[in-house]
Amino acid sequence: MSDRTVVIHEAPEHAAHHPMLQHHFDNMEQQKDAASLGMWVFLITEIMFFGGMFAAYLVYRYWYYDAFVWGSTSLNIWWGGTNTLVLICSSLTMALAVHSAQLGMRKMLMFFLALTLGLGLAFLGIKAIEYTDKYKEHHLPGQPNFHLGEVTMADGSKIDVGDRVDQRQAQIFFSLYFAMTGMHAMHMIVGAGLLSTLLYMAWKGKFSANYYTPVENIGLYWHFVDIVWIFLFPLLYLISRVHR
Repeated sequence: MSDRTVVIHEAPEHAAHHPMLQHHFDNMEQQKDAASLGMWVFLITEIMFFGGMFAAYLVYRYWYYDAFVWGSTSLNIWWGGTNTLVLICSSLTMALAVHSAQLGMRKMLMFFLALTLGLGLAFLGIKAIEYTDKYKEHHLPGQPNFHLGEVTMADGSKIDVGDRVDQRQAQIFFSLYFAMTGMHAMHMIVGAGLLSTLLYMAWKGKFSANYYTPVENIGLYWHFVDIVWIFLFPLLYLISRVHR
């Protein structure tokens, strides 16, 4: 009976590891699942955060209906609508960026990331215009000269409503308006920073068809911020613009 020797060839440690694999994960799939779970947990906390602000707005709107309707009427619906269209387009370009990353198309990834970043900056620019208008109209809560003043109606006519509503209640509307849109704008600024980082990483060739987790997760964050605005726009600009 002959002896048979079995030779086991062991691969060098970490030989098969992807260069972007962190040391505390066994493989890229495990790392991707952990990153995706972390992003979804983070987004759930964000939903609770914005949900509290939405709830506060709805409660105060119920209590101070007239002041909130006049405050809503004072907002520029065309700027708000334009920003809504801008963010919808940015969600499309972000989705195309993720798709390009999945296919390993580096140049297309960079193009769509840059386009998404440009749309995000356009949104912030329009929001800055709106804030400037509110400052000029003395609609900043806490200003000594705060006054709701003239409001342009849908037919283009102007009405001085300063004496029609309680100015303190009107300040509550604008406090919530600036708090909600301001926090959203801060999330947009963070998103712009993240997109800039992704653009740099893509330029350095960090992503491939086998590794695009950061693009996918930041894409989820960007879509979430866009969805928040989809709720903010009708809540602040559109609903119940009929005066009692």
